[in-house]
Amino acid sequence: MILVDLTIVIVATPTIIDKLDASVNQVVWVSSAYMLAYAVPVLITGRLGDRYGSKYLYLAGLTVFTLASLWCGLSTSIEMLIVARVVQGLGASMITPQTMAIITRIFPAAERGKAMAVWGATAGVAMVVGPILGGVLTGWLGWEWIFFVNIPVGIVGFVLAVRRVPKLPTNEHRFDWLGVALSGVGLFLLAFGIQEGHDKHWAGWIITMIVGGLAVLCVFVGWQAVNRKEPLVPLGLFKDRNFSVSNVAITTMGFIAASFGFPLMLYAQAVRGYNPTQAALLLFPMAIMSILLAKFVGGLTDRVHPRLIVGFGFAMSAIGMLLMTRWLEPGTSVWWLCAFQVLVGIGNAFIWAPTAATATRNLPMHQAGAGAGVYNATRQVGSVVGSAAIAVLMSSRIAHFLPGAAVQGEAGANKIPDPHVADLFSNAMQQSLLLPTLVYLVGLVAVLFYERPKHTGYGGAPAATVAAPVEG
Repeated sequence: MILVDLTIVIVATPTIIDKLDASVNQVVWVSSAYMLAYAVPVLITGRLGDRYGSKYLYLAGLTVFTLASLWCGLSTSIEMLIVARVVQGLGASMITPQTMAIITRIFPAAERGKAMAVWGATAGVAMVVGPILGGVLTGWLGWEWIFFVNIPVGIVGFVLAVRRVPKLPTNEHRFDWLGVALSGVGLFLLAFGIQEGHDKHWAGWIITMIVGGLAVLCVFVGWQAVNRKEPLVPLGLFKDRNFSVSNVAITTMGFIAASFGFPLMLYAQAVRGYNPTQAALLLFPMAIMSILLAKFVGGLTDRVHPRLIVGFGFAMSAIGMLLMTRWLEPGTSVWWLCAFQVLVGIGNAFIWAPTAATATRNLPMHQAGAGAGVYNATRQVGSVVGSAAIAVLMSSRIAHFLPGAAVQGEAGANKIPDPHVADLFSNAMQQSLLLPTLVYLVGLVAVLFYERPKHTGYGGAPAATVAAPVEG
């Protein structure tokens, strides 16, 4: 549910632009606000789960998330919606690290791959199901229902968690509140500066925000290195090469998931004249391939070198995205677009689950929450930067190909009537999609540095890590 909400707004973007009288940049903030509020606290909420119990943090987060979803659906202005999404993101940040930490604790290392593969596959499927569900709900019931749908799911999830989620031993932790402040300020300054840069014509204060954000993040890393008590991000985790590589890989996937849908959905609705449901169905082949291959890839995760599995995934997705970028034109057959989505879906299926499993396989039990927090935070950092970057690129490309055109008018829910303008708008979206294509290649280079995991499934020494006892 919380991962679906990362991307569910994408298809509803043109409708929200019209109904709430918003700009493209404002609607992108509906996603960015959620991602930023999700990313900043997720480092500390993993530790809170270690200290007070993963089950209880999960239930609290689910309550906040579900109530915030109701608020989102009742919003009557774009500003109110953005604020509600911030609260929703805070709830999400309380939930996600607990799910990953529980899996890490109750499965021994040699068997953790299959369990984490389910977790990773769920994440991958959710990222592509989000736009499809958003399109169906927006087309049939209205944009508000992309948030209202969370309420029954949240209630059912709460009841099931109370009954079925185990209570695990807790650990004493000291909380690095200075680290929380530094990471939060740094991420906000960086994301806000990048996203608002084009709209504010890269004014001096915008550049200052971006540079300041990078400087604060550097100070944050330095503080983590010298903090001898208990840093927010234990840098020792990164001594495990596979944990480090997995964090780079999942950062790129967060970037891509938050960025590629905006140009594609605007193209589908503004150029081809699709309604939200029809536009969302362009992503259906990607979702289907992710679902069909989830079990197969999960079986490979404990037996095949992650460099081979994830490397294949990034290569296949990059090829599919590049072909889609090349053929994103007004007259392109929808079957070609679906074929390219199949390639991207095959690749994604080989990325999400193995990356999650490889990242956490060798984590010590007392750092399960911290490791899960770092992993999810890096993914969210990628999402925040990806959302901000694609907003800048789309705005600049539209301004380049359609100088003087009102963004709202060119990217609204109605089809562009002028064929020449539609062609120019397609060119703008084509060039915007080059960004996630290049990021796929960055991920490909990163995963080539995976090493063979040290556990019995790969023929190595038996893992010393065993499941923690479950109470209750």
